[in-house]
Amino acid sequence: MIATNRLIPGLYIMDKLAGDPSNTLEILIAQLRRMWEGTVSLLPSLVIAILLLILTWIIAKFATTIADRLTAKMAMRPSLRELVDTLVKITIWVVGLLIALTVLLPDLTPGSLIAGLGVGTVAIGFAFQDIFENFLAGILIMIREKMRIGDYIACEGIEGKVEQILLRETHVRKLSNELTIVPNSLLFKNPVEILTDKDQRRHEVVVGVSYDTDLEEARRVIRTALENADAIDGSKPLDIFTCEFNSSSIDFKLRWWAGSAQRDMHESRDTVIRAVKRALDEAGIEIPFPYVTHTFKEALPMASGGH
Repeated sequence: MIATNRLIPGLYIMDKLAGDPSNTLEILIAQLRRMWEGTVSLLPSLVIAILLLILTWIIAKFATTIADRLTAKMAMRPSLRELVDTLVKITIWVVGLLIALTVLLPDLTPGSLIAGLGVGTVAIGFAFQDIFENFLAGILIMIREKMRIGDYIACEGIEGKVEQILLRETHVRKLSNELTIVPNSLLFKNPVEILTDKDQRRHEVVVGVSYDTDLEEARRVIRTALENADAIDGSKPLDIFTCEFNSSSIDFKLRWWAGSAQRDMHESRDTVIRAVKRALDEAGIEIPFPYVTHTFKEALPMASGGH
């Protein structure tokens, strides 16, 4: 029985304590002494690790201040500036923690820590692939800085004014006031029309005149109406093209320059259509509606006697 207990240290100590209670205090004191000696031997490394963490905090705060000043001079977007500050803090704290752990636990080498972090990063990357994809797309969108707050955009059936650009998503407000939250990866992977990239853009409308109209006279009347319209930019060229033989009319395509905002587009189209309609009416030029002509190969019998 004694030999068996000696094979298991815990059982042997319990038997020894049970058999000789006078040794209990001595064993506990020895255990406490060894714990104290281990703590004392670890104390210098612990103090150094704490000092390193304090130094890391000071460096992180100082580096963040410098990063704020640099990004302010570069006129970065607020979200991008916050991202830079966060990355600076994370980088400094990761380096500081690695050094502190190496000092506190000498057996734990930086190589093993970095290897462990690498495996963990790969696992997290696979688990949160979509989140990281939108996150990286948001960073690239902010760095590119082509799409601004307040721009009117259209992408994959989504159309509206950009209200906010965040790291993972972009908020697009429709003209009817609904809010669409768009993942940044969608905006980065697909073509995006930025309708308000410039202060002005070209607008167009089609107007038809009857086939018996003198086209040169119609062009002159339309041009005069456009030149007198207030909602268009007269300093830029006006285009009036005869574009199509339609079923009931010959069509002109009118193109002009006005503000790029959606309201500017609606206001200028309203002004142009009313001005052109009024000018054509005054000139006696018809804007036809579809005519339907029925042709019969044989004469139709006419009803007689009121039947």
